[in-house]
Amino acid sequence: MHLQERWAEALSFLQQGGPAIWAIAALSVITGVLILWKIWRLVLMGAWAGRTTEHAVVLWCQGDRDGAQTVLTGRRSLRAVVAAATMRVTVENRLSADQQREEIERVARRKLGDARVGLRALELIATIAPLLGLLGTVLGMIAAFQTLQEAGSRADPADLAGGIWEALLTTAAGMAVAIPASVALTWFESVVQRAQEDMEDAATRIQTNAPNIQDVPLAAE
Repeated sequence: MHLQERWAEALSFLQQGGPAIWAIAALSVITGVLILWKIWRLVLMGAWAGRTTEHAVVLWCQGDRDGAQTVLTGRRSLRAVVAAATMRVTVENRLSADQQREEIERVARRKLGDARVGLRALELIATIAPLLGLLGTVLGMIAAFQTLQEAGSRADPADLAGGIWEALLTTAAGMAVAIPASVALTWFESVVQRAQEDMEDAATRIQTNAPNIQDVPLAAE
C-alpha cells in the first residue's frame, strides 16, 4: 500500500509539471545509468590503478629493462598501456626521437579518448536539464496567466498561486538533474586528467632513463 501511494504521488508530480517534467524525468534516469556505466567502465580501464605502472617505471629507472616490461605484460590499464608502449619503442630504437614521440602520443590519445567516452553526454545533460526546467516554468506561467485572464474579475488568487507553484516544479526538477550530472562530469574529468598526467610522467621518466635516447617529454592532449 505504501508503494502504491508513492507511485501515485510520483505520477501526480509528473502530471503537474507537464511535458517538460516528463523530459526531465527521462534525463534523470539516463543520468543515473550513465554515471554508473561510466564508473564501471573506468574501473575496467584501470583509471585508478597506477601502482603496478609505477613499480615498472622504478624498475626501468634502476636498469632492469626486462623486469619492467615483464611487470607490464598483459596489463590493460591506461597508465600501463602507455608505459609499455614507451618502453617498447625505446627498446626497439627503430624510430627517431620525433617518431617515438608521435607513436607514444598516438597510444595515449587513443586511451584517453576511450576514457572520455560518455563525458559529452553528461555535459549535454548538465546544460539542457535547467533549460528544460525553465521552459516548463515559462509554459506553466503562461498557462496560469491565461487562466487568470479568462477568469476576469472572478479570478481566485489561490488558483494563480497554485499554477505558479506547479510551474516552478520543473525548474527545481531541472536543477536536481543538472547538479549531480555536473558534479559527476567534473569528477570524471579530474580522473582522466590525473591519468593523463601520470602517463606523461611515466613516459618522460622512461625515455629520460633510456640509454642513447634523447629526452622527449610526452604531451598527450
